[in-house]
Amino acid sequence: MNRKTLVLPAVIGLLAPVLAACGGSDSGGESGDAIAVGTTDRFVASKAVPAPFDPAYAYDVGSWNVLRQTVQTLMAMPRSGSGDPVPDAAESCIFTDSGSERYVCKLRKDLKFADGQAVTAADVKYSFDRVRAIKSDSMVYGLLSTIDTIETQGDRQVIFHLNTPDATFPYKLATPVAGIVNPDDYAKKALRNGFEIDGSGPYTMKAEVKDNTLVKAVFSKNPNYKGQLQPKNDAVNLVPFTSADAMGKALEKGDVDVMTRAMSPEQISTYSTNPPENINLVEMPGMEIRYIGFNTATGSAKDKAVRQAMAQVVDRGELVSKVYGTTADPLYSMVPAGVTGHQNSFFNKYGDPDKAKATATLNQANITTPVKLTMHYTTDHYGSATKKEFEVLQKQLNASGLFDVDIKGDVWDTFRAAELKGKYDVYGMGWFPDFPDADSFLAPFLDKDNTLASPYANSTIRTDLIPAERREADRLTASKSLQQIQKIVAEDVPLLPLWQGKQYVAARDDITGVERSLSSSSVLQLWELGRGVSG
Repeated sequence: MNRKTLVLPAVIGLLAPVLAACGGSDSGGESGDAIAVGTTDRFVASKAVPAPFDPAYAYDVGSWNVLRQTVQTLMAMPRSGSGDPVPDAAESCIFTDSGSERYVCKLRKDLKFADGQAVTAADVKYSFDRVRAIKSDSMVYGLLSTIDTIETQGDRQVIFHLNTPDATFPYKLATPVAGIVNPDDYAKKALRNGFEIDGSGPYTMKAEVKDNTLVKAVFSKNPNYKGQLQPKNDAVNLVPFTSADAMGKALEKGDVDVMTRAMSPEQISTYSTNPPENINLVEMPGMEIRYIGFNTATGSAKDKAVRQAMAQVVDRGELVSKVYGTTADPLYSMVPAGVTGHQNSFFNKYGDPDKAKATATLNQANITTPVKLTMHYTTDHYGSATKKEFEVLQKQLNASGLFDVDIKGDVWDTFRAAELKGKYDVYGMGWFPDFPDADSFLAPFLDKDNTLASPYANSTIRTDLIPAERREADRLTASKSLQQIQKIVAEDVPLLPLWQGKQYVAARDDITGVERSLSSSSVLQLWELGRGVSG
């Protein structure tokens, strides 16, 4: 009979009720009904994004969260999203040398794909070789860049030989790019276009599609699944919505049972202070960040002084206050606070916003002001507040008199394709870590074959500091190299961090496991959801 807001603190599993009210009625349905989960993630199969659910192509949080339900990986993150990876398709995985260059995994006995075919070590090798051979333009294959060769011994043992020490490799084996696929379903050198998925994960998935757009993903429990997860439901429907408002109305009407990312700041505020009847809001720690990216090779942001001046002018505190309120915090590094190795490198370099310092930076570089530039953002991928965020940034930069900024929004598939081709000088992006380590907030943007296809290349970062931090199994020891990387980024500004966010999920009060439905790494854990008794 309670509806309430719950806050999930950084110590995962401890829940503190901070707001309670009475009321409640049954939201309908028997315990065996499919649980309907709403999202504003948009899934389109197009020429620009042909294979949104192929592990060799997918590289955004929405697509990865679909794949995590269906395509199994050797390792998986614990339900909290933090800590060391645990075996999933594997029975065991271990470095067999002291230098973190030989990693051996043994598959679970009698592991099967959902269709009943055996999963073998050869299938695992095929899956990795396929990703590395296709080298899709999403750049996701970069996560596997430290693999040199893969060998198998019998049907159950896979041996990874790395080309450089990589203590983060077990984490990479827990990401969907390392998903195990059946060679019968996935061609060796071609993407699997469209929305079909086959694997050995906890669910199978049937896609309902209209006009090349996913309108519903129907997940059914996989009876052949063998792994570390224990699904608490038999079926879940993932339903995309065009807006947070539409998703919220569906929740309140009972058309969906849960809504995940991305709720609007206004919804979060309302649900925190005056929640609709029979609705619970859960706040939990997260690692989402937002940042501005730059084309450092050409165009309006080519000069480092322009990027430094922007870093000197942007007021993160005002941005967060006006757009996101208490749902986000200013961020002064690409590595969010709370992650081992974090350093407030941008605050250390630039301090508080200062027009005079920005003016001096531009004058010393003989740059004529105002600097004209266009900032691009995606209209449908990170939530409804993104447009307002860029309007605030535009106003801040233009108010300095040093910039003449225009802003332009595009849908995600158009935006992402253009960004990868270097068509944008300045663009806004978000990031959910591939795995919960500072490396995952730095290397994906700064290493060779990076996810942005960024032309920025710093030899010290690539040849010295990234290899150095990856050699350290003790991530606290790795902090020295990680912090040096952050210091260089603050000096060169190929990226400009803005804020880090909290996570929220709202659900009807007969749904259980909501507090575990998103890990701290933003992994959607549909298997944690169950249906209890309302009110």
